[in-house]
Amino acid sequence: MIIYDNNLSAADYAQLRKIIGWNEITETQAQRGIDHTTFLITAKEDGKTIAMARLLFDYGYTAYISDVIVLPKYQGQGIGRHMLEAIFSFVEHNSISGEYISYFLQAAAGKEEFYEKFGFIRRPQGEMGAGMTKRISDKE
Repeated sequence: MIIYDNNLSAADYAQLRKIIGWNEITETQAQRGIDHTTFLITAKEDGKTIAMARLLFDYGYTAYISDVIVLPKYQGQGIGRHMLEAIFSFVEHNSISGEYISYFLQAAAGKEEFYEKFGFIRRPQGEMGAGMTKRISDKE
């Protein structure tokens, strides 16, 4: 049975990223990220973290969804949907009804269609410029 909660260890966070092939981060870096996350949701089976998603929200109008990870074995079971719905609910309950909210995320390659089911659009689109990113590392 899958249980959802709001607890994530730095080790589990770093491990989830590693398992799915994302850039590795240290446990210290993972803990700093957790500490500064506005809202966090995890999915666990038999005590093992199998999925997570984070929200960085300014309580104004900007909501950034980060690190939506569902281990491959568990994809297609509604876990990602449940976590995103929890994020949307958090934002809804922490903003004023009718206010403008902009959600942002950076979809992993090949996962764009999942987010489109929630109304996200690919950028560039129409009058919107390209989505942009910049990564830095002192290891280069």
